[in-house]
Amino acid sequence: MHPLFHITTLLLIASATVVPNRVNFDLHHQSHLSVADPTYTTPPELPAISLKARPTTVYRPKSLDAHEHARLRSLLHAESEPTEWEQMVVSGPDIEDRHTLSQLARMTANAYQLPGHKNWYDLDSSWNVNASFPFGWDNDEDGFRGHVFASRDNSTIVLSIKGTTLQGPTSKKDKLNDNLLFSCCCARVDFSWVFSTVCDCYSWSALHQRCDDTCLSTALIHESLFYSTGVNLVKDLMFLYPFADIWLVGHSLGGSLAALLGSTFGLPAVAFEAPGERMAANRLHLPLPPPIGDSSRPPVPITHVYHNADPIPQGACSGVASACAQAGYALETRCHLGKSIVYDTVQKLGWHVDLRKHVIKEVILEVLDLQDGWPDEDGNEWDVPVAREEEDCVDCFKWEFGDYKKDKDK
Repeated sequence: MHPLFHITTLLLIASATVVPNRVNFDLHHQSHLSVADPTYTTPPELPAISLKARPTTVYRPKSLDAHEHARLRSLLHAESEPTEWEQMVVSGPDIEDRHTLSQLARMTANAYQLPGHKNWYDLDSSWNVNASFPFGWDNDEDGFRGHVFASRDNSTIVLSIKGTTLQGPTSKKDKLNDNLLFSCCCARVDFSWVFSTVCDCYSWSALHQRCDDTCLSTALIHESLFYSTGVNLVKDLMFLYPFADIWLVGHSLGGSLAALLGSTFGLPAVAFEAPGERMAANRLHLPLPPPIGDSSRPPVPITHVYHNADPIPQGACSGVASACAQAGYALETRCHLGKSIVYDTVQKLGWHVDLRKHVIKEVILEVLDLQDGWPDEDGNEWDVPVAREEEDCVDCFKWEFGDYKKDKDK
């Protein structure tokens, strides 16, 4: 089923009004039954929930077709093509507000299941399962899943993308995407992974770990790559809601996908506990807006939220003895696009680095909902740590990348 048709037929809507710096959701279920139908009952009125918003400067490609053409020309032919960017100010989530981050994280948690299931996360007393419509759940083969939270006046749309499921119908494709996007070279952790790699880009060398750049880029054209599915879904949402502010959220793999899609379309995105996606953006040959001012990084509207006891967003769940490798995952990247909000749970809460701290529910209840302030290096306390660019971050520094396979073929 085409995603646009699926979205149109499943649309479950909530009412919203926008006032300065705030988006208020009054949740209702828009029934497809006629009011004259004897089985129709008017749903009860529900209280409101507020998410704080703030003006956010974004840079969007003037033409999405030209943007994609430039990406594919670089990817397939190694030829550059200029991309024109349009600066605009939109309403984005207030990432300095504790409650807003907590609610977005709850939306993210709900991307892992359908409403009514025991693991559906209660956002708060005013939220209702009718506040969202699912996508990707009608076909177990697709893998790309989540929910869309919408407003009756179509002013604000929140796309929540599911992360990795260890055991379930999407697990195989989840792992493929993880290992393609976040490993240094095709998920080759060491020589014992020769039969577990997801592409054939490793180039043997007696003294160095070498990987072929062209081969890696070609591997990311894989039809099972969630990025391409996400691009089509976002285009559908932009078609359905041409005047809406669209926000993207996700956890883990879902967070990195939200960041890649947000960078592609110039849409505000908040990613929770996500692996570094900066290298994936390079390998996908994503055209990004040029740096501004003193910054060396592209001005994409991406905010990463993670804590320093989770090894995955820090690229620390790596190596043949790591818990990730034991489960068949090579999550080796740590550099993120945009800005990062890093909670120092090691110092403040006394946590040790532990893969079990990656779970989104743990992050919500023990970190985001904590009412205490979070100190910075100067001793100042903040409800939410200050978002900063990861300026000096380098991925996969032990590897050498180049056109090694081309050289061998000569």
